Amino acid sequence: MTKSNLPAEIAEVDTAVYKTLLESTNAIPWKLDWATLKFEYIGPQIEKLLGWPQASWATSRDWIDRIYSEDKTWVVDYCIAKSIEGEDYEVDYRTMNKDGGYVWIRDVVHVVRNPDGTANAFIGFMFDISERKKTEEKLITLQKKLEELSFKDGLTGIANRRMFDSVMELEWLNARRNKQPISLIMVDIDYFKQYNDHYGHIQGDDSLKRVAQVLSKVATRSRDFCARFGGEEFVLVLPETDAFAAKKVAERCHQVIFKEQIMHAKSEVSQLLTVSAGVGTIVPTSQDESLAFIHEVDRRLYLAKQKGRNRIITAAD
Repeated sequence: MTKSNLPAEIAEVDTAVYKTLLESTNAIPWKLDWATLKFEYIGPQIEKLLGWPQASWATSRDWIDRIYSEDKTWVVDYCIAKSIEGEDYEVDYRTMNKDGGYVWIRDVVHVVRNPDGTANAFIGFMFDISERKKTEEKLITLQKKLEELSFKDGLTGIANRRMFDSVMELEWLNARRNKQPISLIMVDIDYFKQYNDHYGHIQGDDSLKRVAQVLSKVATRSRDFCARFGGEEFVLVLPETDAFAAKKVAERCHQVIFKEQIMHAKSEVSQLLTVSAGVGTIVPTSQDESLAFIHEVDRRLYLAKQKGRNRIITAAD
């Protein structure tokens, strides 16, 4: 070997070494010419991952056609925009495999630039991130379940006080902004302590579940809301509902509880389980506070109990 051909020999060896290293990794190397949109190279690992032969990846069209349909438009638009800008980028998307399924890919792309800064070619690595995505989806599902549990009453299955606070805050702001009425009904089971003492806590819990379920069906509009406020007390939030309509809803609460025919031998007002209710309606202004409104409705509920229970108290009473 002469000195004259030594650099070429070394270059050839280096190229072979680099190629061996690239093709021994799990990442899939590729290079695409910007002018022709043809793949100058794509690693043989692509066939093992997706089932498509290495030779079938000829142009960018082959890549586009194999992107999962729901991801295709935004991925292509994003990559083109980055290519025109001449910026390196990363993108996660789903690619169809030959069997009809899909694989989550993370594409890490480096832009090879011309002297004037425009794109000449793209060198990238595709990484299989399917397992990572599965883990992320499990975590998202778990998070949603935890959020649902944190906003759901464990006994009755309806919304809890925490959820009520969130909904009330939102609907209060909507009512104030749109100058619309918002109504609140607070409902309490009459002589529930005596019910528990006589029938036991297991049957007491069952009656709470029954009351919760029927009350949650009283107000039927999409934004109407029912929650367990605490103990044997429940609350209904009625957006865009005036005082007359709110009283009608409160009367329906009484009716559905009566239809349940839950025996209450220790009640002082009926042989059946009954409820008391406080009702309030307001078109809130910037000077009004939701907490003060809630306290006022709760005061009316307390007044209903003072006046003998099994009744409804509104602002007019």
